[in-house]
Amino acid sequence: MIRNHQSLPLKDTPSHPIEEWRKKIIEKTKEGLRISALFAQENKLMAILAHDEKGTLLPLSTEVPTKKYPSLTPECPQAHLFEREIKEQHDILPEGHPWLKPVRALGTDFFRIAGEEIHEVAVGPVHAGIIEPGHFRFQCHGEDVIHLEIALGYQHRGLEHQLQHGPTKRTLSYMETAAGDTSIGHTLAYCHALETLSSCEVSERAQMLRAIGLELERLANHTGDLGALAADIGYLPTSSYCGRLRGEFLNLTAEICGSRLGRGLVRPGGVGFDIDEKLISLILQEKLKKAFKDVTDAVQLLWDTPSVLSRFEETGVLSKKSAMELGMVGLVARSSGLRQDIRHTFPFGIYHKEKPSLSTWKSGDVFARAHIRWLEIQASVKFILKLLEALPAGKKREKTGALLKNTLTVSLIEGWRGEICHVAITDDKGLFSTYKIVDPSFHNWAGLALALRGQQISDFPLCNKSFNLSYCGHDL
Repeated sequence: MIRNHQSLPLKDTPSHPIEEWRKKIIEKTKEGLRISALFAQENKLMAILAHDEKGTLLPLSTEVPTKKYPSLTPECPQAHLFEREIKEQHDILPEGHPWLKPVRALGTDFFRIAGEEIHEVAVGPVHAGIIEPGHFRFQCHGEDVIHLEIALGYQHRGLEHQLQHGPTKRTLSYMETAAGDTSIGHTLAYCHALETLSSCEVSERAQMLRAIGLELERLANHTGDLGALAADIGYLPTSSYCGRLRGEFLNLTAEICGSRLGRGLVRPGGVGFDIDEKLISLILQEKLKKAFKDVTDAVQLLWDTPSVLSRFEETGVLSKKSAMELGMVGLVARSSGLRQDIRHTFPFGIYHKEKPSLSTWKSGDVFARAHIRWLEIQASVKFILKLLEALPAGKKREKTGALLKNTLTVSLIEGWRGEICHVAITDDKGLFSTYKIVDPSFHNWAGLALALRGQQISDFPLCNKSFNLSYCGHDL
């Protein structure tokens, strides 16, 4: 067992024969652990299991010399997409997998339901407006959705392959664009991994500035999502306000580092930009408070409008049981009643000392996913203001040295969508032999497909936006 942002020599990583490895994963997930990452290295498989209650991580490896093994998925559903990815990328066959189609290869067959009254609706990959490409295939009986199949891969960039033998001059740019709306989250996960492997201590001031950037990223996206949810049901007052107010939070990030998406803010060893008292008092505190007041007014309109609540409530329900079985993370998990937030369960940086309150809801519907966003907006604003009032003196950045050789580290960050997992493994030269990234969207797309079952097909845009998952974060 290791903790978040701890390193482990590869020789000390638990390794088991394939049958025992499989048995341990199934047993541990039934005990409440979940799969944060599952990937292949040549003829090896590596699983990272997270224990939220204890805050520990269990890496488990095994050899697969025959390029095949008994699939985990029939007894551990949260492994299904990981195993499909392993087959696609490394041609290691999980025998007995119930639906072993490629994760990102295009032009493959879709699941079909037979019947004279069953019809099929295909949406995308080209969508109206400025949106990333993704294909959705519905099997319907009348207006009722029986099954939704989601096909992504249109933006696959081979990012993890490019990270091998790094870090290089391009590595930071790769991290900042892994998922563009989560630039700070992914870059922070990478920097924590690098700092762990180089034994670099980051100043408390830099940790606070990183947390401020991370929470501003959360504020911008949550605010934009609430506006988009309002737009999907034709409720224009909140839609118009939140569309503008999202920009206010993005502009606050730009005031710190010059980039609305936070690029350049987080750097190995600390931060690339500092803030002075004038920036704190005149820009951050005043503008943050004003933006929060406006968001409060705009969002309160949602909760005060019965027609809005009638569209949100009991739409796109994902039960707590299903969320656990599928390994949901982040706000989707919390909206179904799971107390899962990396800032609390696997604290990192300044979150060891200070953290926002943890927000959960039980209904698992569109309302829950919207309301969790609002609760987290309130908590993030309060948290940022608290950090600004207690910002200590200190260096903004320390130097990072050579990386430990033949070592593994796991870096978990709570991005605005949920758990970001980076697993870095170095070779005997201290370079990355493997670098695995798991965006929260990789876990949560299956939750959207399940939430649509039994819904009207007209509810899809609303349900889709309530999850608001990343295409490019999935298509690394």
